[in-house]
Amino acid sequence: MKIYFVRHGKTRWNQEGRYQGNGGDSPLLPQSYDDIACLANYLHNTTFKVLYTSPLKRARDTALALQNDLGLNFPVFIDKRLCEFGLGQLEGMKFLQAEKRYPEQIKAFRDAPAQYDPSAFGGESFSQVISRERALVDELAKRYDQPTDRLILVGHGAALCALIRSLEGISLNDLRLRGGLANASLTVLQTDDLGATYKEIMWNQTDYLDRKLTAKDVI
Repeated sequence: MKIYFVRHGKTRWNQEGRYQGNGGDSPLLPQSYDDIACLANYLHNTTFKVLYTSPLKRARDTALALQNDLGLNFPVFIDKRLCEFGLGQLEGMKFLQAEKRYPEQIKAFRDAPAQYDPSAFGGESFSQVISRERALVDELAKRYDQPTDRLILVGHGAALCALIRSLEGISLNDLRLRGGLANASLTVLQTDDLGATYKEIMWNQTDYLDRKLTAKDVI
């Protein structure tokens, strides 16, 4: 069974360099719908069983656009366990402003997850996010147990990165060693043992996008 992890399209807050967790939600940019169409074209030969998406509008709009562009009648389910990190008082704050106010924790969030303590601003820890997301993935790995099953999970950059690396058996402190995920990117994992282990088929693929990526595309 393979899981296709898709990060939502680029939003206005992504463009403006603002933190956007599960308490903030800015709209997708018009360009993002072109990106989603490019992703759909890349996936057009794959038959999917089901799609799960975060309920946050930027992810939900990405999921519905992807379903429409693929032209396939697979079911779409909304699950709050796929939400982005809760960022508390960081929601909507510019990156540079947050770095000045919470320098140690912002550095840990990006580079040293085991040292990340979001209590100062009412955020959610890596362990909390990974726990809720893995609960969903564990359920899906047992429910969709045929070798030909293909699932799409649409979510968010920081949360999906933490989940995927955790599924691969990477330690908490090393989750960010390969950087983050780009908007409208695709990462694919495969499990042959009902979710006991996963192997990476593809990581942060964006070659299908008809534009050059910038630092604002990745978190």
